[in-house]
Amino acid sequence: MQLTVVIQNLGMGGLQDGDGNPQDRWPQLAQRINGAAERVDVVLLCEAAGWDRYGHKQLARAMADLDLDTAPLPPSRSGIGTALLYRREVLGRWVRHNADFGLEVLHGIAVTSFEIPGLPAPLSFMPVHFTPMSAEQALIEANYAATRCYKYGPFAVLGGDINYAPASSRHPLPDFSEMRPYNLGSRTLLPDSDFEVTTPPEPDRRVARKLAQNGYVDVAWHLFEKSQRKDTALIAPTGTDDRIDQAWVSGPLAGAVSDYRLLNEPKDASDHHGLVSRIDTGAIDTAATWTYR
Repeated sequence: MQLTVVIQNLGMGGLQDGDGNPQDRWPQLAQRINGAAERVDVVLLCEAAGWDRYGHKQLARAMADLDLDTAPLPPSRSGIGTALLYRREVLGRWVRHNADFGLEVLHGIAVTSFEIPGLPAPLSFMPVHFTPMSAEQALIEANYAATRCYKYGPFAVLGGDINYAPASSRHPLPDFSEMRPYNLGSRTLLPDSDFEVTTPPEPDRRVARKLAQNGYVDVAWHLFEKSQRKDTALIAPTGTDDRIDQAWVSGPLAGAVSDYRLLNEPKDASDHHGLVSRIDTGAIDTAATWTYR
């Protein structure tokens, strides 16, 4: 079975700008998501701000416009939470939805799992959005997310706004000239010696490396490394300065992912590009299945 997965930072729910002014970008976002493929099966969203208000009015609107069902919205300390929508005709109903320890992460996390024919354990999905204010805190959040996404077994997909540089030191550097001072303060390493204005910044890759340490694979980097021509479109920035939006899969899924690309139309849908990739569930490695303990 082929599954198409979309990841998108909505930007304040797609309902307002960053200063709280009404700005209904949801029609453009829906157009972007629906246009990602002939059939989109799973959508991982972050910054679903306001989607729970007025009787979950915006969540219902998204379900109707995308023709998808939804998992429960995870609780969020910030109110700028995540959301997961899925195609029930393809995945069936979810069999587990677990938000335990979700409030340990600023924007909240929950894992949602589905029984997939041919897999000895459920396939799990988790939208994530790590705090942009502190790499140290985001490092802790990444470990919570990585651990909880494994709650129902080794077949796991997580993705969203990681907010920090990709894991590999071979990855292109961010465009530091586009970073605001607070982004430089959060996304770069603290120099070991006396700080000087001329000190070249160094990206802080620890958050992404924590996901890799937990056995997850960065889809874009994995496919870039496999490509003979080293297609740089695979590792293009997703925001103004770096590839901070990322799709990760657990090791058994690495050989099953393909067709990664960015979504950038309509351009005014969000200040983040979307991501789309495909998972062939028949190609998932089931040789070493284990249970969470």
